Amino acid sequence: MSELHFVHLGFGEQAVEYTEAWQEQRRVHAARFADEVQDTCLLLEHPPVYTAGRRTADDERPLDGTPVVDVDRGGKITWHGPGQLVGYPILKLPRPVDVVAHVRRLEEALIRVAAEFGLETTRVEGRSGVWVLGDAVTGRTSNGLTLDFDPRLADEEFDPRLNGPEYAPSNAGQRGEDRKLAAIGIRVAKGVTMHGFALNCDPDNTWFDRIVPCGIRDAGVTSLSQELGRRITVAEVLPVVEKHLGDVLGAAVPLPRAV
Repeated sequence: MSELHFVHLGFGEQAVEYTEAWQEQRRVHAARFADEVQDTCLLLEHPPVYTAGRRTADDERPLDGTPVVDVDRGGKITWHGPGQLVGYPILKLPRPVDVVAHVRRLEEALIRVAAEFGLETTRVEGRSGVWVLGDAVTGRTSNGLTLDFDPRLADEEFDPRLNGPEYAPSNAGQRGEDRKLAAIGIRVAKGVTMHGFALNCDPDNTWFDRIVPCGIRDAGVTSLSQELGRRITVAEVLPVVEKHLGDVLGAAVPLPRAV
């Protein structure tokens, strides 16, 4: 791949509305396909917004009818907002195109980012994104929330949003469960990627409690700040993300187009 070019669209008070950023993605995508620009990663924060990928089920959306933006990426529903670093790498994939390999590269870059801050993360088989693993015995905790009997294991229609904070995604760490630090959802069109990742730095994770994040009912969400016990801002994480994205994505070498 060519050297990755980073564009800062807006952070904090200049956070970018989701639909505005989506339109900018389309513009850069078209330009990258036409070789008018180099591989580009848009970096930004969004004001609070729920977005739903193509596989989102109706019963995973907010129960109170809060608006959701339906988008053309993979994956399910998630939240974006202040304290979360969002990245949209728009680049030509190596050939032959391997979408899963692109997702794995994004995961690898973000795993390295977390490690630089002193947090061990990993992948979870069958679940994209970057994860902090929970305790070996699910549901047993030492600091408050304990599930002696977890109805989620037997009831496919169990809805954690209706059953109190002990099941809230934002409390997964207190329950000793797996929790997602970074979500990934992409689209590939004409060999060029869109959408990307959202890395939780210091957001208010209770926003996730109004949905079923990524359609996963037996795990939760977390942030760098929550795991490390100190505030880690988007501004602090930004240069570290740029470094590792550049290293990992830059190592993918395109092959000649098959004739």
